[in-house]
Amino acid sequence: MTRTILEVHALQTVPPSCLNRDDTGTPKTAVYGGVRRARVSSQSWKRATRQGFHDLLDPSELGVRTRRVAELLAERIRKLDGSIEQGDAWTLAAETIQTATGSKVEVPKRQSGRNGEGGGSAAPESKYLMFLSAHQLDGLAEIAVKAHGSGNKDYFKDKAVKDQAKRIANARHSVDIALFGRMIADATDINVDAAAQVAHAISVHRVDNESDYYTAVDDYKEREDDDQGAGMIGTVEFNSATLYRYAAVDVDLLRRNLGKGLREDEPLTEPVRRAVEAFIQSFLTSLPTGKINTFGHHTLPDAVVVKLRDSRPISLVAAFEEPCQTGPETGGHIRQATEALVSYLTEVEAGYGVGDGHPTWVLRVGKNTEALTRVGGSLPLPDLIAAVGSEVARRQDEA
Repeated sequence: MTRTILEVHALQTVPPSCLNRDDTGTPKTAVYGGVRRARVSSQSWKRATRQGFHDLLDPSELGVRTRRVAELLAERIRKLDGSIEQGDAWTLAAETIQTATGSKVEVPKRQSGRNGEGGGSAAPESKYLMFLSAHQLDGLAEIAVKAHGSGNKDYFKDKAVKDQAKRIANARHSVDIALFGRMIADATDINVDAAAQVAHAISVHRVDNESDYYTAVDDYKEREDDDQGAGMIGTVEFNSATLYRYAAVDVDLLRRNLGKGLREDEPLTEPVRRAVEAFIQSFLTSLPTGKINTFGHHTLPDAVVVKLRDSRPISLVAAFEEPCQTGPETGGHIRQATEALVSYLTEVEAGYGVGDGHPTWVLRVGKNTEALTRVGGSLPLPDLIAAVGSEVARRQDEA
């Protein structure tokens, strides 16, 4: 069966930085091709991508992932019925979420002592992060208000109510839920398989972490003979790297996850197109913000290749199994990485017969990315996004 698989490949150079660090504060690394590489975890870049959606999509198309889901739902409950007290709204929200997802929502033990009369001063929380769309929260708020108005303490025990709550929690998924998935341990039947796969970004060359020793001067000293030493000293580890970044989106799964769409007055393919376009733009332009005030690592990819395949996704990371080198004859890492990427892409597609008829779009910056001209002509990002979105929509219309 023919599928629609979106691939995004990018080469991006970052200066001295600590985009993503481990529990010791050290930039994350990985061994690949027998050498140590810089690494930025997939969850770090997915988080940055999701944050970027807020500038590209309407809030109604997005979700919220939080343990404080009762507070979030209670706000919607009180907007529908302002006569409901905050404590009662928290209780209603907790019971509604538990009915819909099977997950217990209760006041954390660390805060239970803060509870007072009339509903308490601490809101209940879920045991783990709960990911719900704006539409799902709105629907659950309506059920909660009905439960309050019924005056029936056993309202949520009714099977029809339970089924309705679960249906609401499993319909009209937001773009971020449809792309990145959702796991609810207590109700696996309403889990959402992620349509997007994001690889850990790794450097195309060997990397050694370095350490920056810094001091901070005390601005206020009363006398000249005050302590002349620094007010504070410390160290921060960093590295710099040219990263290979890769992501793939199963467009057909994305469409199934989105269901009938987020707006009633638009074609079924429109939410898919909008989600794909938002993903491409946010994935390429987002940046993890670890230590960003210290290093100011604001860069964009130098080389981008976007492809639509009809069988399965193909990562091109093996192009960098042999680390790129720099020198007078070879040039910098971007030139070497671009040539390696194009060469490997050409060879793997020829070897497996998977290149014909697969639309390809390119964005390149600077003379060091000239090898990409063998793949396609460069487009500005807005034009590239529009072209991919149109092709995705056309394919979905034909499906």
